[in-house]
Amino acid sequence: MSRRPGRPEVRVPRPQTSPAVARRHRSLRPLWGLLAVALLLGSVLAGRLLDLQVVNHQELAVQAAEVSTRVVTEPALRGRVLAADGTALVANAPTTVVTIDPRTLLESDDEGRALIEQVAAELDLPVESLWGRTRLCGTQGAPPVPSCFSGSPYQPIPVAFDVDPVAALSVLERPERFPGVAIDTRPVRTYPQATLNAAHLLGYLGRPTLEEVTTREGLTAEDLVGRAGLEATYDSVLRGTSGRTTVTIDPRGVVTGQLEHSDPVSGLDLVTHLDAELQAEVERVLAGTVRISRAQGWPAESAAAVVLDVTDGGVVAAASYPTYDPSIWTTGVTQTQYDDLTSDASGQPLVNRVVSETFPPASTFKVVSLPAALATGVDPDQEYACPGAVDIGGRRFTNYESRAHGPLSLQRIMEVSCDTVFYGWAYDEWRAQGGLAQESDLTDPWVITSEQFGLGQRTGVDLPGEAAGVVPGREWKRAYWEATREDSCARAESGYPEETDRARREFLEQLARENCEDGWQYRPGDAVNFSIGQGDVAVTPLQQAVVYAAIANGGTLWEPQVVDAVRTPAGELVEDLPPVASGELGLEPEVLEIVRSGLAGVNTAGTGAPAFAGFDLAAYPVAGKTGSAESFGERSTAWYASYGPTTDPRYAVVVVVEQGGIGGDIAAPAARRIWDAIARG
Repeated sequence: MSRRPGRPEVRVPRPQTSPAVARRHRSLRPLWGLLAVALLLGSVLAGRLLDLQVVNHQELAVQAAEVSTRVVTEPALRGRVLAADGTALVANAPTTVVTIDPRTLLESDDEGRALIEQVAAELDLPVESLWGRTRLCGTQGAPPVPSCFSGSPYQPIPVAFDVDPVAALSVLERPERFPGVAIDTRPVRTYPQATLNAAHLLGYLGRPTLEEVTTREGLTAEDLVGRAGLEATYDSVLRGTSGRTTVTIDPRGVVTGQLEHSDPVSGLDLVTHLDAELQAEVERVLAGTVRISRAQGWPAESAAAVVLDVTDGGVVAAASYPTYDPSIWTTGVTQTQYDDLTSDASGQPLVNRVVSETFPPASTFKVVSLPAALATGVDPDQEYACPGAVDIGGRRFTNYESRAHGPLSLQRIMEVSCDTVFYGWAYDEWRAQGGLAQESDLTDPWVITSEQFGLGQRTGVDLPGEAAGVVPGREWKRAYWEATREDSCARAESGYPEETDRARREFLEQLARENCEDGWQYRPGDAVNFSIGQGDVAVTPLQQAVVYAAIANGGTLWEPQVVDAVRTPAGELVEDLPPVASGELGLEPEVLEIVRSGLAGVNTAGTGAPAFAGFDLAAYPVAGKTGSAESFGERSTAWYASYGPTTDPRYAVVVVVEQGGIGGDIAAPAARRIWDAIARG
């Protein structure tokens, strides 16, 4: 017998024996060898058995359980979303659902196609709609989530929702013809308020990704999670805890018994700051404004409006146009519906223009620009000439319609929205900063003041997809140039042959050449456009509402919040969500008063006066600013930003209509109608 590797060789002294005894010993030597091997093997097996039975018992038990059991989940009843007064904006309602056991489909020769056709015929429903729901998500023929099949062989596949109970019963009564088909009652999201939409605030549901399933505790592929709006932000609060049933299965995959069960725990309710009646009115006003703008020949591609409580940042109402029906997601959106929701032709209705899209703010930005100019040494008591146009850096910059107004006070400059005064202030400061030689923003009053107002960063609103906007100083321009230089140089070489408009093609080609060569330079045109909220300045409607709210309340920048509190389904308070101040403007009181007085005059003797004709400004004084943003090759985008009442500020109202016209003609009248509703109470 050879020595086992790793074991020491033991040498035992041999006793003196007679030849006969020695021969007997030699004859027994093989038997002793075999016995030693047997003992050694026995000890190894005993050790392994001990390891299996004692040391690794728990691990092996888990593995065995995984082989012989499966967990079936039962989604919890999702929490509601309520208006400030308790009105339900999102609730749940039962619906009759026809389901099919996925194993029935797998065991059939045609993947269950014939069965699906029989069910569709019996229920008088389109075959392809039912068939698509049995297709695995991401495969050919599968509809978008959550309509497609998640892939679990132990969860019944819902193929038809809101089915006539009588028709469903006819299927249930003939199991021999409809094997694996069952009738179930499931809760679906409902939207009880027929007068309002609020889709971009409320959001919708969809199935989780593989990453979410693997990283979020308690989440399965069959669950539905929030995919937009409050449904997404507060998903963990609304979703509750799913019920879990552990069943045993045999080698064929057939369920043979139940090991344990836990009931689902309902999600919690959200109480928002939203005023349901005002939300409905804002939506009506916004849709009507788009129709008016288009009737006047403007594209009016999109629009947004927001009403903010200036005392705490609560979002009282907000609307984005175009919108969509959130109920289409309750039973699974079709591919046609999904394509429409995401297409340019339909205006991409899924995009929330209140928080996710930015626009040049135009003259509504002058509430930032005026304090910046005062920081450079502009005399608040002096009058300033307002010519119709000025020449700066070899380019001509004009007022609206090249209108001149003569010498003006600071208040009057705001009232009539004189651009040329701001051009002069910005150009003088650009030169004082060192012109082209200056590369830092550290001392630039327009950049500094913009950041004081919270621009160039997200507000922190409890809605997903918020954009940060752009404060286009020198440092931003260099970073942008570095990121886009390669594309600019390629376009400088190839041009824009696809552009049919000659003037626009030539402009784009010149711009590409400039950006390729020295696009990092901060030119005079950049400075003067910055001063009136044009060029690369970009803000969201919500950001502008926060800015005007801060002016109204004395300088506090509040984080906008849609949700005010979390409650149980029985109405018991779980958590109050207190307002959060994100910063202070830090403006001197006299500077703030100059801005306020200018805004108040806009609606009495300035560009907002026509829109507020007939509005009782004495009883309910509203301060605001119009704006008309222009971009090369596009029509004017209409703005109006405001707050009121000026005697005791409570609300900020902002309206923007993309390529919708002149601010005073389109956006201001829309805001006036919203203020009408607010003043009525």
